[in-house]
Amino acid sequence: MEFRTKVDIDSPDFKIQPRERMLFVGSCFADNLGKRFTDEGFPAVVNPYGVMYNPASILHTVQRFVKELDASAKPFIPSTAFFTLGTNHVYIEKATGEIVDNCRKRPQKLFHEELLSINDCYCYLREADGALHSVNPEIHVVVTVSPIRYRKYGYHESQLSKSILLLAADKLVKNLDAYYFPAYEIVNDELRDYRFYKDDMLHPSDQAVEYIWERFSETCFSARAMEYLQEWKPVKEALGHRPFHPESDEYKAFMTKTQERIKEIEEKYGRQK
Repeated sequence: MEFRTKVDIDSPDFKIQPRERMLFVGSCFADNLGKRFTDEGFPAVVNPYGVMYNPASILHTVQRFVKELDASAKPFIPSTAFFTLGTNHVYIEKATGEIVDNCRKRPQKLFHEELLSINDCYCYLREADGALHSVNPEIHVVVTVSPIRYRKYGYHESQLSKSILLLAADKLVKNLDAYYFPAYEIVNDELRDYRFYKDDMLHPSDQAVEYIWERFSETCFSARAMEYLQEWKPVKEALGHRPFHPESDEYKAFMTKTQERIKEIEEKYGRQK
């Protein structure tokens, strides 16, 4: 007997490899996913200019990121990029008529709020996708919609906003070589219980994020990447260990052994560059 509806996830036409370079741009949910990748030893850039909630701000981050790549002697060229969409609400500075990514606590009277349409969202995401493909024609773009609701808009308005984003993401997938991962559906349809939320009843709990990670890795990781995760697990646990006596000979020997194991894994799966 089944007591929950499990979300079916389409398999992508690519597989993430061990220690692949990753870029995460978007809402705080992108921070959650990005942190998990860095914890697992993947070289990842996560919201390099801060959290970006709407598609226009995601484009601004990608454009700035690509521009700095061009100026860098050792550019970080990602193989996979995540766009995590939070809202279609944007704030426009009255003096310039431009969408701002962060109001920086300036008075509200300096801005007015607008809603992006489905096509607006799609066009911003399409441009961001194109900018990344200009630096890596083989890059894989994964688009997700954050499951975090926006209480300040009201729950009905928040749901309408998510609907716009879902339709824009669907249009991106259908028109470009992008992959949609249903994090929004997993939380709202499969984990529809408040025990999977933090105390604010809005943000997914650590357990929910862990489950999303499991669903994503089993769907999108190569067999070799799954093998890598198993070998990395004891190293991650060792790196997270907090000793009572960090100056002791025992702990120093423990860390020396851990560093040796990291070098072995780097030789087998490739170093972070």
